[in-house]
Amino acid sequence: MLNLIRHDGPPEATPLVIAHGLYGSARNWGVIARRLAVDRSVIAVDMRNHGLSPQAASHSYPDMAADLAEVIAAEGRPCALLGHSMGGKAAMALALTQPERVERLIVADIAPVSYGHSQQKFIDAMRAVDLASVTRRSDAEAQLADQGVERALQSFFTQSLDIQAKAWRLNLDVLQAEMARIIGFPEDLGTPYTGRALFLTGAESDYVRPQDRPRIKTLFPQAVFAKLPGAGHWLHADKPREFEAAVAHFLAL
Repeated sequence: MLNLIRHDGPPEATPLVIAHGLYGSARNWGVIARRLAVDRSVIAVDMRNHGLSPQAASHSYPDMAADLAEVIAAEGRPCALLGHSMGGKAAMALALTQPERVERLIVADIAPVSYGHSQQKFIDAMRAVDLASVTRRSDAEAQLADQGVERALQSFFTQSLDIQAKAWRLNLDVLQAEMARIIGFPEDLGTPYTGRALFLTGAESDYVRPQDRPRIKTLFPQAVFAKLPGAGHWLHADKPREFEAAVAHFLAL
């Protein structure tokens, strides 16, 4: 099963499972998860090929959805599901294939469509870091800066760096090999998900375009849309309190 970080909350409330995006980890969600756990238990997972979760040769959305289903099955009841970017696509895949697992769905800044931009440049940047010379995270951040990685992403990526082992907690080989699947989305996963769904986007992000809404509404008929002013694709990092408030409001409905 996936590695997870659990934040216990009131046991009578529906738990929330959080699926991070590409190159992320459960640790990225620590502050938000702890704050949301005031009202319910929150389970943040390391997706496959990330963090401390198992490594695998496949990184397809049906496989990632099955991973999330296993986590929810262990809870013994349907869960609310929040996914950002790649994690949002995995969450949508689960809702479409095993809707009985998903009490409600929150998709953060991603659409069920294929994208044209590869994330390969970040794999190249991480591979270029001389891990043998790294004794603290700032060493790796400086080397990432030399590769043109912006400051916010330097800190984000190095949360997946095992300093003692001098290794990335990311299966970069498989992520590179599976990049076409990661930036894509399967055409036919099942029937539309008729549960409640929030598509929460950053107002300064172009990941969810107006032309994507018909596709979203076809697959998720009850979808509602909201934007966070001043936030980009990493909206939970750009505007954490506003993100948390929007999620908490939707979960309380």
